[in-house]
Amino acid sequence: MADVARRADVSIKTVSRVVNGEPGVSPATAARVREIIDKLGFQRHADATMLRTGRSDRIGLVATDLVNPFYGQLAAGIEREARLRRHLLISTSSQQSAVNEAELVEALVAQRVAGLVVVPVETRPSEALRAAARSVPVVCVDRPQPDLGVDTVLSDNEGGIRSAVEHLAAHRHERLGFLGDDGAIWTARVRKTAFDSAAASLGLRGPLRSRVGPYTSGEIGGLLREWTSGPDPVTAVVTGNNRVTVAVLHAMREAGLTLALVGYDDFELADLIDPPVTVVHQEPLELGERAVQQVFARLAAGAGEPRTVIVPTRLVVRGSGRSQPVPVAMV
Repeated sequence: MADVARRADVSIKTVSRVVNGEPGVSPATAARVREIIDKLGFQRHADATMLRTGRSDRIGLVATDLVNPFYGQLAAGIEREARLRRHLLISTSSQQSAVNEAELVEALVAQRVAGLVVVPVETRPSEALRAAARSVPVVCVDRPQPDLGVDTVLSDNEGGIRSAVEHLAAHRHERLGFLGDDGAIWTARVRKTAFDSAAASLGLRGPLRSRVGPYTSGEIGGLLREWTSGPDPVTAVVTGNNRVTVAVLHAMREAGLTLALVGYDDFELADLIDPPVTVVHQEPLELGERAVQQVFARLAAGAGEPRTVIVPTRLVVRGSGRSQPVPVAMV
């Protein structure tokens, strides 16, 4: 570090600030220091950083399911923003288990991570998460923990569902159904409530149907057949996330049903299905980036009133949400 400071004609403290992504260095000076660092092949020693600051140059993530593309993109956003600040990401998955979540949180805190980003399993925080929040900055993403008193980054769930209902109503659909994920999950409950509220505010004549899981094998198909029979059949469905959307597509094909469909969450190949699936697109990369920004804001400013950041969604209009309502018997 002394060699870098001498060649850049700056103090060792300035080099340290540049290496650690700290404020207080002009862009021109920071660029000159980084250029010399690259030429010399200087590498920061993680153990030295921990000795100096009491924390490592790692950010911990506890997601619920990294196999789900949404959380994979969320992790990518966290990693990208952390890397810009010369920190590395340790990604873990609770597999939707509160016990796993607590164990992972404790393990990451023991590793002296600089901060934690957590997708909570339950609405009430575990003791492990409470203890973590007392020692490192914790940011909840995608789902809140109101009793934890930490920063939160969420998608605009209400606005996204409202845009889906308004889109279907604009295409003359008045009898809608909503199928959400497991009702134990906060986002599933919030999106169902948002669907009920949006449909009521538009004065749709209905009848309206809404359900959340978990679902047994074949249950979604049974619900769709029930909802589309009788004198007032449902003509359009809103789904609560990408997994439910795919399950509905399978059920519609097996039952020979044609329904307008708007799914919450985009998913791979949604634009190639016939008809292409209209979706409420979240911004998982931005959710991850904003979460890490909140971690570093807390590292710089310390404790304060918890802040909630709402990231907008956008409706991606494709063919599946445009079909005109027709009686199922005529399809």
